[in-house]
Amino acid sequence: MKNLRDKLWQRGELFRTIRDYFFLEEVVEVDTPIMSQFGNPDPALLNFKSCYTGPGKLHNCETYLITSPEYHMKRLLAAGSGSCYYLGKVFRDGELSHRHNPEFTMLEWYREGFDLETLMEEVYRLIRILSGKDLERESYSYQAAFQKFLGIDPFSMTLDALIAFIESKDLSLTFMPRDRDEALDLIVSHLLEPQFDRNRVTFLYHYPATQASLAKIVTDDDDGNLVGKRFETYWQGLELANGYEELTESQEQRARFEAENSVRQEIGYEAVPIDHLLLESLDQLPFCSGVALGVDRLLMAIWGKEDIADVQAFGFEQS
Repeated sequence: MKNLRDKLWQRGELFRTIRDYFFLEEVVEVDTPIMSQFGNPDPALLNFKSCYTGPGKLHNCETYLITSPEYHMKRLLAAGSGSCYYLGKVFRDGELSHRHNPEFTMLEWYREGFDLETLMEEVYRLIRILSGKDLERESYSYQAAFQKFLGIDPFSMTLDALIAFIESKDLSLTFMPRDRDEALDLIVSHLLEPQFDRNRVTFLYHYPATQASLAKIVTDDDDGNLVGKRFETYWQGLELANGYEELTESQEQRARFEAENSVRQEIGYEAVPIDHLLLESLDQLPFCSGVALGVDRLLMAIWGKEDIADVQAFGFEQS
């Protein structure tokens, strides 16, 4: 059991190592707003809201605590910042568990000129540096992982077939999925992730196009499926990072945001204001890939902890 002083020092040392790594790589640290006039329309996320009552054109404007610094960072990239990273707090309402805290620390970075595979290699290299371990890695496409570990094809199965598969596994679920993406997410989290080798850094890539809100979409060379250039990273039984080869087309991104807001309303959530400042700059975004890594979860993996509160100075209910 780490005492408080050890925990704080080791957490601080991890931050320093992150900053040293990106300094040597000539990636600039950026300090983006944590409160914005725009929300995140992703139906899987709930935004914390507030209201600004001071002077100026935003008087009485609803504001949102950021779920990620992504939108502001892309605006900086479009304006010529070059490769950049953010190390700081983000906020997501409704998320509290052994692996979730409504306020948590995120490392997010964007690399100009990097494709998805190059960024995956950097994520692997950085995890090895931060953990101090000579870790092995393995990578699976989304489809290949389903076929290898579960014996099913996630792209061809109907919603009814996916639900039947879930029911055959006798999972204790509080709800049944409403669409294919919810069903696939349940299968990944409850049935696929636990089969990954805990001691290897595992990458799952080429997600279904419907699960790649801000990523480029391409046709898979093998089977002709539409896939998003997206990956997730797992180690020690934890999902640690989510990365994209970034979409750079504003009209396509607007359509995706609007579709997400429609889904939010269908499931009883409020639509949120779309970030038109991001959309105005997105066509100038250089070719790049970006990734968000949960620092608290990485510390859980390094320290062998089962509860996110054990790696934070203050858990949510002590804040």
